[in-house]
Amino acid sequence: MAHKILFLLTLTTTVVLLVTTISAHNITDILSAFPEYSDFNNYLTQTKLNDEINSRQTITVLVLNNGALSALTAKHPISVIKNALSLHVILDYYDPTKLHQIPKGSTLSTTLYQTTGNAPGNLGFVNITDLQGGKVGFGSAVPGSKLDSSYTKAVKQIPYNISVIEISAPIIAPGILTAPAPSASDVNITAALEKAGCKTFASLITANGVIKTFQSTADKGLTVFAPNDEAFKAAGVPDINKLSNADKVSLLLYHARAGYTPKGTLKTTKDPIDTLATNGAGKYDLKVTTAGDEVTLHTGVDSSRIADTVLDATPLAIFTVDNVLLPEELFGKSPSPAPAPGPVTTPSPAPVLAPSPAEAPSPTKASPPAPPAETPSGSPADAPTAESENSKTANGAHHVKGSAVMAVVLTGCATVISSLFLS
Repeated sequence: MAHKILFLLTLTTTVVLLVTTISAHNITDILSAFPEYSDFNNYLTQTKLNDEINSRQTITVLVLNNGALSALTAKHPISVIKNALSLHVILDYYDPTKLHQIPKGSTLSTTLYQTTGNAPGNLGFVNITDLQGGKVGFGSAVPGSKLDSSYTKAVKQIPYNISVIEISAPIIAPGILTAPAPSASDVNITAALEKAGCKTFASLITANGVIKTFQSTADKGLTVFAPNDEAFKAAGVPDINKLSNADKVSLLLYHARAGYTPKGTLKTTKDPIDTLATNGAGKYDLKVTTAGDEVTLHTGVDSSRIADTVLDATPLAIFTVDNVLLPEELFGKSPSPAPAPGPVTTPSPAPVLAPSPAEAPSPTKASPPAPPAETPSGSPADAPTAESENSKTANGAHHVKGSAVMAVVLTGCATVISSLFLS
């Protein structure tokens, strides 16, 4: 029976990995096949927007070729460029066919910029309008904004997971390029923490000199996980004043890491991440798990949810967490030895009868794969070339084949599992 259980575990792991491989997308890999978008691709990586895109299940990326992008990136700091590029990532799936099937010919769609909390009103939305003559226009959703950009061609579609389409010019929302963008060295970290309800943490890093380490690291990249004031009052939190000075510093450094790591990057992180406390004497790392949009940090002793984003301005990210992060190196307890078992008298268990074939569960039938969606013959006047359309059709076929493969694999697994239990 043990070998059957081991086989089932192996089979389940294989299926999960296969399903993940089929459904995942990687915007960096997609754009790397197109040299004309190399600058756009590089900026997605620098700003970590690529991780945010990869963590979303349904997304549309409005790409700009290198020439069109230069008008947006010239003379602007990376934090401003990130905000502007966030407007070019739509939280919905649009391919050329859907662009010409917009109800009433116009719609406002949510972008990644809207999720930052820094977009009042319609600033984080884009206006998509089906224009006369087969063209599709794009612009800011702020009232009075012009449709300064238009659909050029399809680049890559994986229905209905990710769509990459080229537009002619950047989408510029009012004020987005003139918003103040202080450098990391200009940010008052303690003031930002106090304003976010982390006064105890701010006081501790100041009193123990850790703030100097934070400030010297910030220009090259810094991410802070700051416990709120209530976290220090929670039951079970050790008395920090009883720690040695060295351990106190290690605890505080454990709440930050070198490098800019926004929430989107944390959501795609698979391996443990190091912290400023990591050294040769201890790992002092954190494990990250994700459930939907919620991110949880695990220390080996406790865990804490990332509650709010205090600041996300490349290269500095500050988050609040619900609990004090207790590193295993300082607070891990050795397991207590189990007590010697005493004499226990237990009745002999009744024999368990194997279920008859009539009572055995039947294999679960997998649903057949959905048929591919039909594409109307209509296309915009400036529609993709035959080569682009063929590429898109191949992508769609690949997606359907992936779904079919997944259905076959799951059907086979169900049959194997059922036969194992029947034997």
